[in-house]
This record gives sequence, structure tokens and C-alpha cells, in this order.
Amino acid sequence: MENRIKDKIQSFEDLECWKACNEVKMFIAGIIQKLPAQEKYDLADNLRRASRSATRNIAEGYGRFHFRENIQFCRTSRGSLYEIIDDLITCEFENYISKSELDIGREKINKALGLLNGYINYLNRVLTEKK
Repeated sequence: MENRIKDKIQSFEDLECWKACNEVKMFIAGIIQKLPAQEKYDLADNLRRASRSATRNIAEGYGRFHFRENIQFCRTSRGSLYEIIDDLITCEFENYISKSELDIGREKINKALGLLNGYINYLNRVLTEKK
């Protein structure tokens, strides 16, 4: 399986977890446009940073070429995704977004989390096999 994955993956951009996190980032960019000016330095800024962190950490971990470091960066990415959920809940509570927008965001984030957890599990298996 490892060789099959290596043949397909030429860049972090080929990782399904990165693609899913990128979809989250694009969704969040749209949500940020709806936020009132008073949230520019709180919710909007945090949503922007967390959504970018999700993809950036996958990319940085991929570039480290060490499984343990890659796993740690992916865990940071996972934390950013959970942070986004919390901010979306706040947005819905404050009536900045609808319940359906919150649900769409959760769906996109849950997909990204599933793929990211799968990638972390894969990296852990490879790391264990190398011992």
C-alpha cells in the first residue's frame, strides 16, 4: 500500500486531507465576508488564521520528511479544525450565520477530520513498521 500511495502523492496538494481542509478554508472565506465589521479583529481574524493553519500545517508536516514531525503537524491541523467548529458555533449563536450554514461547515470539517485522522493513522502504521 505504501508504494501505491507514494506513486500517487507527489506533493502535499495530492493529499485528500489537504484538499478537504482547503475546501474548509474556502467555505470559511465566504463566512468571513458575512461577519460584521466589529468582528474583524476577533471572529473573522481567528477563523481566517485557523482555516489557513489547517492546510499550512499539513503542508509543513509533509515537507519535514519525518513521520513523527509530520504526525505532530497534522495533529495541530486537527486542532485548528476543532477551533473552527467552535467559532462557527459562536457565529450561529450571534446570528451571523444560519443553522444550515453551521451544519454545512460541520459537514465539511467532519469530512476533513476523517481524512486527516486516516492520514495520521497511516503515518503511525508506517512509523511502527519501520521500527
